[in-house]
Amino acid sequence: MTIASSLKRLYQRCAIPGYPNDTYAIQSSSHKALVNRHVPTSMDGTFKYVQCNLYDRSYDGDDNSTDLKACSSWVYDKSVFINTFTSEHDIVCEDKFKTSHAQMIFFGGVLLGAIGFGSLSDIIGRKKTLYISFLLLLGTTLSVAWAPNFVTFCVLRFLVGASCAGMFMTTFVIGMEMVGPSKRMWAGIVIEYFFASGLVILGGVGYAFRQWKYTEIACSAPIVFFLLYWWLIPESPRWLISQGKIDEANNIIKKAAKVNKVTIPENILTADSIDEAEAGRLWHLFTSRVLLIRTLIIFFNWGVVSMVYYGLSLNTGNLGGDFYVNFLLSGLVEFPAYTLCLLLLDRVGRRLLHASCMIVGGVACIITLFPMIFADQSLQPITVTLAMLGKVGVSAAFAVIYVWSAELYPTVVRNAGMGASSSCARVGGMIAPYIADLNKVIDGDLGRAVPLVVFGTMSVVAGILSLWLPETNKKDLPETLGDSKRFGQKELSEKCGPRLSFDNKGFDSEQGITNRITEDYTDIKL
Repeated sequence: MTIASSLKRLYQRCAIPGYPNDTYAIQSSSHKALVNRHVPTSMDGTFKYVQCNLYDRSYDGDDNSTDLKACSSWVYDKSVFINTFTSEHDIVCEDKFKTSHAQMIFFGGVLLGAIGFGSLSDIIGRKKTLYISFLLLLGTTLSVAWAPNFVTFCVLRFLVGASCAGMFMTTFVIGMEMVGPSKRMWAGIVIEYFFASGLVILGGVGYAFRQWKYTEIACSAPIVFFLLYWWLIPESPRWLISQGKIDEANNIIKKAAKVNKVTIPENILTADSIDEAEAGRLWHLFTSRVLLIRTLIIFFNWGVVSMVYYGLSLNTGNLGGDFYVNFLLSGLVEFPAYTLCLLLLDRVGRRLLHASCMIVGGVACIITLFPMIFADQSLQPITVTLAMLGKVGVSAAFAVIYVWSAELYPTVVRNAGMGASSSCARVGGMIAPYIADLNKVIDGDLGRAVPLVVFGTMSVVAGILSLWLPETNKKDLPETLGDSKRFGQKELSEKCGPRLSFDNKGFDSEQGITNRITEDYTDIKL
């Protein structure tokens, strides 16, 4: 979470040669004279000084050469952060894209973690995988604070990304598997409130410490309490059933029934009561024109929604105004976004809600071009408001796409399809830092506006394409590949009869009694 503050691009200028106590802040009238003599004024309205060059002049001579030379040391503005990893290691000028590379490497770790820990949780169980993620996250986040160089920093951030993905995805799966189908929308979206709460808390922690090492440690320390989860949460009954561990699943289900004050038979599950699911593979989604187009649109939407979400978060510092206020707002606006999903997801449907959020949010981001380029600082709040509206849209769309795509994939390839979709999202996250940092290659206000325009345009395109996907709200969902090909047609229910429903069976590949048990005995609380 702290990568944005660790690598935040600061205002800087070249250090004055021969002036050992130089600072970015003006110390006196003589210091100001030295700065004016040696440091060119920037023609870029977003910076006060030229970032990487000095006038080639003597320290106290009378020469007024306008020739420029590259500098090898810098001083940094400390009004926002006292220090960052960037300022400690002078990752600026010729090395400026290293910050983008580091952020990309972090999201590369998220991609590997989503794949690796997802597979691991299917092998050793959700609970053990979650605990491994906790231990890895605790060790790597604390180690980052003492990273001695850029390479070590990147390796550790890669591992942090992997463990974050393992923790979030496994927690999400446990939450979805612990409740009945009628509560899955709540379990899948309410978890996002806590993600947004983390962003708000991070803004407060960053403001309180303003030094990247202390911020990193402060964000890492609470992970110690996660280790208590081993004694607080049970293993997923669905995973136990899939592994043939019927007795353990029975014990957990009986505990849930007791908490919910429901009476059940002594052994509600037996080996004979579990039906074998039809086999399916990811490549089956590309075996027909209908499934191919639908799958590619889903993949594209996952990639774009992730790219725009993380891109807008990383771009907070380019909006102008107070960095901490903007960061706080970017977290707070997610709360109404998720509330909007809870209120409208079953009322207006997945397709209309997702497309509307993507298109409206994208248009808001595109419109920021005008106040950023043509208006003065007095209209800067308009820029922030439009960017936050874009964040509301993409946050809501991110929550919707989780539910919608899980309903679109047929049961036999649902897990594989969701895993591939998540991978596309991570690729989008890897691209986001480079778009957010386009201001490093495009000067002036246009450079600050271009990332928002790119994010907005991609969001609009993805939203329009999503209109070609079928609505799933209150529909019988596909179980087989054949169902999926026919899905969205009126004659589906006439040809196939009752099929998998969001309200009566759920998303899992285990059939019959597994779904009914979860619905009947874990629908209240576990």
